[in-house]
Amino acid sequence: MISLDVSDRIAALRSSFADIVSVVDLPELTTRITELSEKARATDLWDDQASAQAVTSALSHAQTQRDLVNDVQQRLDDLDVLLDMAKEAGDDDSATEVLNELVALESVIGTLEVQTLLDGEYDPLPAIITIRSGAGGVDAADFAEMLLRMYLRWAEQHKYAVRVLDTSYAEEAGIKSATFEVDAPFAFGTLSVEAGTHRLVRMSPFNSAGKRQTSFAAVEVVPLLAATEVIDIPDSDIRVDVFRSSGPGGQSVNTTDSAVRITHLPTGTVVSCQNEKSQIQNRAAALRVLQSRLLLIQKEEEAKKKKELAGVITASWGDQMRSYVLAPYQMVKDLRTNHEVNSPQAVFDGDLDGFIAAGIRHRKQKTH
Repeated sequence: MISLDVSDRIAALRSSFADIVSVVDLPELTTRITELSEKARATDLWDDQASAQAVTSALSHAQTQRDLVNDVQQRLDDLDVLLDMAKEAGDDDSATEVLNELVALESVIGTLEVQTLLDGEYDPLPAIITIRSGAGGVDAADFAEMLLRMYLRWAEQHKYAVRVLDTSYAEEAGIKSATFEVDAPFAFGTLSVEAGTHRLVRMSPFNSAGKRQTSFAAVEVVPLLAATEVIDIPDSDIRVDVFRSSGPGGQSVNTTDSAVRITHLPTGTVVSCQNEKSQIQNRAAALRVLQSRLLLIQKEEEAKKKKELAGVITASWGDQMRSYVLAPYQMVKDLRTNHEVNSPQAVFDGDLDGFIAAGIRHRKQKTH
């Protein structure tokens, strides 16, 4: 018979959850949802599309957070009932069901607990993530695509809304770069610890000699700013190029010049978007990403914390923040927190929560 002596674990969960509820402040959150709901019902809401999107996005995020907290509360209550039923049944299947739910709740509450540490100005916002291949040739382009898949799988597992804005495919395999949006509460605060240079060590599938290859990819994370926060960019400061969208191998996926590339001339910042249906939509999406990046740079300069917030990511030797080793042994290790696991495939399949939680706690400790 499987042991069901789990009272200490349940008590610890309830204690952690009580702390979370006090930080979230459900009464205040409920009041905010009511206020946002009233704004969302206004007949003239969509007269200003940018403002309407800000309201509906804020409402969605607040409702998601409230629903998650309420769901966890209900599951904790149900766990007590499930435990009593399992003890009464006295069989391994019932005991396994209790233990599985306990593990799942520990994971969810652990994620919520980490979110309470996210108190930065932009932490609650959605995130824009850009992945670029670095040193390592074809292997680096393939690694960049592996990282893209990893983050998309992570978001999918958490049921977060994701929108790929731009993908630039490499000639032989993989991608040169990709930009995507994660629209979820605290997406920026959560994923900001993933910014930096990632390193892959493996037996190269692109090397006929089968030699071990080291390659690099850079991950950039910026907040997707609300429409009220964006900075004004004069038309004279940007160059807009339109081109035909393309997929892997250069195959045309669009018969019109709908893809858009915007270059910010004063800083040299370049943003592309080709995944929307029209040139107008692509331009709007690219401009919003550009505004988010420029405002982050502005804030970094004002606060003189450029290295802390984004830093210089060169995607080469000497500045990597995490290593993914597939040969001669199996390991993924974060070089800032020393968090490591021996299952790289699970990590590439989206199992990132341990690394993200360790990164957030490490950053919080450094600021205190």
